Amino acid sequence: MKRANKQPQQQVMSFLRRGKRRPGAGRKPKGEKAGVSHLCRAKLASRHPVHVTLKLERGLPRLRNKAAYRVLRAAFVGANSRDGFRLCEYSVQGNHIHLIVEAKDRTALSRGMQGLGVRIARGLNRLWGRVGRVFADRYHDRILRTPREVRNALAYVLNNARRHRLALKRAIDLFSSGLWFDGWKEAGVGRTVKGPKRPTARARSWLLLSGWRRHGLIRVAEVPGTGAVASFKDRASREDPPCDSPRGSSGRADTKHLAANRPEGRLFATQDPNCRRCSTL
Repeated sequence: MKRANKQPQQQVMSFLRRGKRRPGAGRKPKGEKAGVSHLCRAKLASRHPVHVTLKLERGLPRLRNKAAYRVLRAAFVGANSRDGFRLCEYSVQGNHIHLIVEAKDRTALSRGMQGLGVRIARGLNRLWGRVGRVFADRYHDRILRTPREVRNALAYVLNNARRHRLALKRAIDLFSSGLWFDGWKEAGVGRTVKGPKRPTARARSWLLLSGWRRHGLIRVAEVPGTGAVASFKDRASREDPPCDSPRGSSGRADTKHLAANRPEGRLFATQDPNCRRCSTL
């Protein structure tokens, strides 16, 4: 009996599918949640300033102290103007740093931030006596394309301590570049500082140099993101009283007395020549 001839059949093999959207795909976050996106960054033109944020790893000491700030200032001075990168303004908070920078292109920004990050990390590790990573993720940046965006970013960075409701001993945050900033609305504030070397570079782009001023100068007590101005009563209750005025049962300075002696346009409540705490910047 003859056997029937059977045609060979191609077997179907199943392959692991790669690409496209599927559950569990993509880069895994370093921590509990995803950080800065790793998508290709937008192109940068030299006429546009950039708002940059650097965030520290969890568990590291705070930055708003004299020792850490001395390290940061040295890093700012060493990297504020190199190869088309300029650091123009900054603000140091407890676990993050805000910067306003200029760069001729995306490559200059990346290399400038890389050099600045290395200086900061090495200095802080040396100060804290440790080794390892200092920053939680790569830097976050936002390109500022209009005068309004630049004005809002400057107010946000220079007055960031007020946004976090931190108690300030002086009208200008001493952990920022506000002492060298010449765009305050109050006359005579921050335009001339004698003593420490300026840790920032001067702006060159029209937007950061003068364009943002068409939307108004920045008030020292402006609270970023709210459009409000910190009242004197709030500052007196959170900071050292500006003069040795009579105190009530609550232990706070008598704000009525301070307001009555407050000259127009001054940063602090009184200008009593016999008062040890009355001073201006």
